Amino acid sequence: MTTLHFENKDEDELRKVGMSKEHRIDPQVQVGLLVDPGGFPLEVHLFEGNKAETTTLIPVLTSFQERHGVTDMVVVADAGMLSAANLNALEDAGFAFIVGSRLTKAPYDLATHFQRHGNHFEDGQILESTRSMGTGKAERERRIVYQWSFKRQKRDDRNINLMIEKAERIAAGKAPLKKARFLKVTGAAKELDQATIDRARQLAGLKGYVTNLDIKKMPGVAVINAYHDLWQVEASFRMAKSDLKARPVFHRQEEAIEAHLTVVFAALAIARHLQDTTGISIKKLVRTLGPLRTVTIRIGKQTITAAPSIGADAREILDCLPAINAPGH
Repeated sequence: MTTLHFENKDEDELRKVGMSKEHRIDPQVQVGLLVDPGGFPLEVHLFEGNKAETTTLIPVLTSFQERHGVTDMVVVADAGMLSAANLNALEDAGFAFIVGSRLTKAPYDLATHFQRHGNHFEDGQILESTRSMGTGKAERERRIVYQWSFKRQKRDDRNINLMIEKAERIAAGKAPLKKARFLKVTGAAKELDQATIDRARQLAGLKGYVTNLDIKKMPGVAVINAYHDLWQVEASFRMAKSDLKARPVFHRQEEAIEAHLTVVFAALAIARHLQDTTGISIKKLVRTLGPLRTVTIRIGKQTITAAPSIGADAREILDCLPAINAPGH
């Protein structure tokens, strides 16, 4: 899911002010993009700007499943889908899922490891646990897969150090008082929250994933690899928003907005195909091939056709696309 904003302050039945990841207060629409593991677009859907993301997912998946006769779908999503109610709804609708897990429960999930091995992990080490999620009748046991990475630990430690420096400046009065992760404020006293720092250090390098797939059907490494494909979704959104100029949207009527999205969707599918075929980024493809236009000029009774001058970069790209260069194209 993402949002597309409008250069117009007036709301209507579709364009509404809602939660914006960019903290905008303009009317917007919600756009849902369904892609395959490689990022190729399968469907695009339009929703009201104030509609909660979690209420859009199951109807889209169900309709796709019915139209194409798909019987075994795994939904991969980020931690925003992690609430127990959302996961239960997905499961009740017949879908398997893999979602990112927040690390707040990791010390308890991995208590046995920390007791036996302390903070020591092997690079790439995978650990499994289970956790009860939800309350009452909604409570269900969930499988949790964790992986520790040396590279991630270095990145996490660097970020922790930066946050400690920020908290230290605030505690010393060298920076204005504002919320900081490792700052503890008691009355007028400001100091570092050492317990929170120690826990963050303990969890540095860990990443968690929640799934309802049985380990016999999908082992931990496959769960992790499937989740990592999410970057393809983000890449498709970035292409649509920036390289393919999906926003801002200047249309007003719903039909026109849907037509705009259809053009962007088609362009994204073509762009993905071109990128996969040539190995060249969409940005470079647009920049290189965009200026190539054949112009027909009519002066009186004379018609002149001016073909574009194809440079070396453009020719290299076109040579990778045999269909374009085939007779009759």
